[in-house]
Amino acid sequence: MVTKTINSSLFEPNWLAPAPTQVGALQTTRQGGVSQGAYQGFNLGYHVGDDNALVAQNRALLNACLPAPAHYVQQVHGTHIHTLIDQSDTSHIEADGLFTRCAQTPLAIMTADCLPVLLASDDGEEIAALHCGWRSLQGGIIEKAIPLFNAPAAQVCAWLGPAIGPLAFEVGAEVKAQFLALDNAHKLAFKPHGDKFLADLPLLATQKLQGLGVTAIADAQQCTYSLTEKYFSYRRDGQTGRMASVIWRK
Repeated sequence: MVTKTINSSLFEPNWLAPAPTQVGALQTTRQGGVSQGAYQGFNLGYHVGDDNALVAQNRALLNACLPAPAHYVQQVHGTHIHTLIDQSDTSHIEADGLFTRCAQTPLAIMTADCLPVLLASDDGEEIAALHCGWRSLQGGIIEKAIPLFNAPAAQVCAWLGPAIGPLAFEVGAEVKAQFLALDNAHKLAFKPHGDKFLADLPLLATQKLQGLGVTAIADAQQCTYSLTEKYFSYRRDGQTGRMASVIWRK
């Protein structure tokens, strides 16, 4: 569902209709940028061991495409969503989601296999960005995000960004058990793979969104693990960089 490439490093998400025309969004890739070695390309993560000066240059390149510098949080694979009420710095806040009604305030989530989920109300007045690894999904980050919107769930749209795909994300039986304890329907997201299972993160997120009443859900259908030249992947490479999924009110 990728429709518009901004340059070799970025593309715009393709929302399902009715698209939120008052919302901007960008997805980065590993292409472009100035990082070297294991972080080759457009690494936006300070926490992964890359040269901070190079990361700063990469973030500056991204910010040049945004209406204002992006806001980041320290992601911890949890379920806390920080509500941004002004332009204050969020760089030292531990959270795995950001929500705002502020205009010209880009929200950024970093990933390298986990699923980024961008949310926007149809009127473009409310937006959120979520970091959805399996722990955050199982813990209920989506269930915490949707009630933050004044808009009813049927008037919220979602975009699921690049993530490790259902043919590559191997997990143990204990992960499957934790999801089935929440809803037996989640068994559709797990396929046997030897003595383990292949998990479908986008399907798990879609099930949760639909269960809350969100129906306009677009999936980028891009596997970070298999698209080596395009995306960073922690599961594939271990030491690697991070992409960003960014959303803002225009």
